[in-house]
Amino acid sequence: MVGVELTEGLSVGLARPLFLLALPLGVAALWALIFRGASGTASGESRRWLFAARVVVVALVVLSAAGPYTVQSKSTAGDPSVTLLVDRSDSMAVAPDVADRLAESIEDAGVSVRRVPVGANASSPIGDAVAANLRENGSVVLLSDGRVTSGRSLASAAELAREVNATVSVVSPESRTTERYVTVEGPEKASLGVENRFVARVDGVGPNTSATLTVRVDGRVVAERTTNEVPAVVGFNHTFASTGSHTVTAEIDVTDRFVANDVYRKTVRVVERPEVLYVSPGDYPFRDYLGELYDVTTAERVPENLSSYYAVVVQDAPADRIGNVDRLQEFVIDGGGLAVVGGPNSFAAGGYRGSSIASMLPVSVGEGQRRATNIVLAVDVSGSAEEGMRIQKSAALSVLEQLGDENEVGLVGFNYQACRVSAIEPLSRNRDELRDKIRRLRAGGATDIAAGLRGAAELLGDRTGTVILISDGRDNPREAAEVAARLADRGIRVITVGAGERINERTLTTIAGAGGGSYFRATETTKLGILFGGAGAAGGSGLVVLDRSAFVTSGVTLTASPASFNDVTVRSGADFLVAGSNGQPAVATWRYGLGRVATITAYGEDGTLDGLLREPDSLLLTRTTNYVVGDPERKATGITGVPDTRVGVPTTVTYRGSERPEIGNVSFRRVGAETYQATLTPEETGYFRVGNATYAANYPAEYAAFGPAPELEALVEDTGGREFSVGEGAQIARFAAERARGVRPVRSDWTWLTLLVGLLAFTAEVSYRRLQVRRRNTSDGGLP
Repeated sequence: MVGVELTEGLSVGLARPLFLLALPLGVAALWALIFRGASGTASGESRRWLFAARVVVVALVVLSAAGPYTVQSKSTAGDPSVTLLVDRSDSMAVAPDVADRLAESIEDAGVSVRRVPVGANASSPIGDAVAANLRENGSVVLLSDGRVTSGRSLASAAELAREVNATVSVVSPESRTTERYVTVEGPEKASLGVENRFVARVDGVGPNTSATLTVRVDGRVVAERTTNEVPAVVGFNHTFASTGSHTVTAEIDVTDRFVANDVYRKTVRVVERPEVLYVSPGDYPFRDYLGELYDVTTAERVPENLSSYYAVVVQDAPADRIGNVDRLQEFVIDGGGLAVVGGPNSFAAGGYRGSSIASMLPVSVGEGQRRATNIVLAVDVSGSAEEGMRIQKSAALSVLEQLGDENEVGLVGFNYQACRVSAIEPLSRNRDELRDKIRRLRAGGATDIAAGLRGAAELLGDRTGTVILISDGRDNPREAAEVAARLADRGIRVITVGAGERINERTLTTIAGAGGGSYFRATETTKLGILFGGAGAAGGSGLVVLDRSAFVTSGVTLTASPASFNDVTVRSGADFLVAGSNGQPAVATWRYGLGRVATITAYGEDGTLDGLLREPDSLLLTRTTNYVVGDPERKATGITGVPDTRVGVPTTVTYRGSERPEIGNVSFRRVGAETYQATLTPEETGYFRVGNATYAANYPAEYAAFGPAPELEALVEDTGGREFSVGEGAQIARFAAERARGVRPVRSDWTWLTLLVGLLAFTAEVSYRRLQVRRRNTSDGGLP
């Protein structure tokens, strides 16, 4: 199918353009029949006129076979109406009931309203209600705070709305009633004797009022504060002196709408400090730091028996002084952890190249040559990106500048379909051409990120590589994430860069996660230089976090500027998490067998970890060690896990042991070797005990948040709706009328017309020749 736009709102095209190939064949056949071997009485002029007439007839018949059509935009009056979804769940009780007034004002403006109640008490299936009331080209108005507590999400409902071209608008009335709720955040598991950080938070809506927060650990008061404003945050540290389950209870004394959410309960399972083996020929402060968090055994070499340890930490040790590396390898393959910390006597300087220890590491030893990588830049040129196209181009040019010359780079532009702009060629010879082509990109059309990813994959062909997607993310992520996941399975990583006037970071992060890559803001493109052989942050200092979605780096702030780095390169398949400003690897991780391995290859002038041992940087060391330690109860037997939950929400009890446990009315099922699980659903709040473990059941999620949910803005944006206030009933009616009237593309098939014209032309030509024969009394017009 091909088409061309003649004027705004009018385009013509052919449904089956390949049939046009029959035209030259038909013309050739006509010429042969009329001219070849011509020996009749007809003149040459008569034959030429006949040939011309028959060519017109053949052309019209071929054109009809090609399926001519037109698409014209036409205005339709439609039948405007509004489906008003009225949230009746408890979280809306803090706002005035405006449903009647809103419906009346819409109807007074001449638009009918169908009211549908949604939710009740502690149940808010808002997403399900939106999905169930969508109509093609229709308008749904959601009178709700958007706090979904069951059923499908608002993002899922928005995807369905886009499929039927329906809009979802939102009215979220302002809270007038005072309501406060309390929560507690902190670790689910803690090591014996190690200080832990907890945060109690008082939040809510409505007028300011006095609330007194009291926090108790195992029944003993550890914090107390009175506040008049929200949010109010109270942080405290606590060290547990015994193993087992412990309770942290936060309670507020306040006068408000609900009392169910005035108490929050949390359990902490305290375990013995994991045993960690520290191996180093030197005396470094990192050993003392580890001793504050774990049960550390120090050795100069790795021993034969590692069965009691959860992880092994090797610091600045030459390969020939590490010890029993074969046993260490077995230990990691079987699920143990390994952290290798650099220094002046390790990695390349320590003879790691070609050794057994090197095969286990997520880095290659020695400063390797920069690897050439196949890269496709996929730039969003859709209509949604048009307003920020200048920013998109700037971001694309910035990304291009970060890529090293050894990479092979191609370019794809996409809107609702992908267009190949430049083939994949070495950047050393096509950088200037790519710059020019990026500057020439023009915006227009609908957005389909999945189409852009498919186009990039098609450009890569059978090659592995990386797609760098530059977009504002204003598209539904589901299909694009599915395509990204399939590309990841083929060895093609997807990295997303957010650029534009309004960026949907949620969508871009989802796509990057599915594609095995990371999301970067347009201001962070220098990180791509580190990943792909560019100059990095030229002239910079300190460390750069490359992936904040990883456990090791999430929430980490780095201020240290290590003086030295071991000469290593990150291996393919490993996670490159932290780098020096010039691209030197600092922290990398990967899985090795069932175990986890991490390398820290940045250090100070004296060979120590220097500033990394001080806050806030020390959190990176803690997270890295916790990563390799893994589950601190993986060797324990008995009840090892009962996560806290909410009333009516199931929780899973995990038991490790050689036989199925028999605990009261709890029914366990086997899920693995010496592992059993059971499911419990509490019907009331409180602390409950199962075997030797305790878990908490808190108030329903309905009472855990009030006021407009952040997801409402994305719902409106994704569906083309609007946010209205309670007093804008007339505007809602006008919006619904515009949506119903609309401009619709109407397609008309003109095959019948071309056939009719062809038939008339043929009839006219034959009739004319017969008339000439009779008038002149000659057979010249008949071409005998």
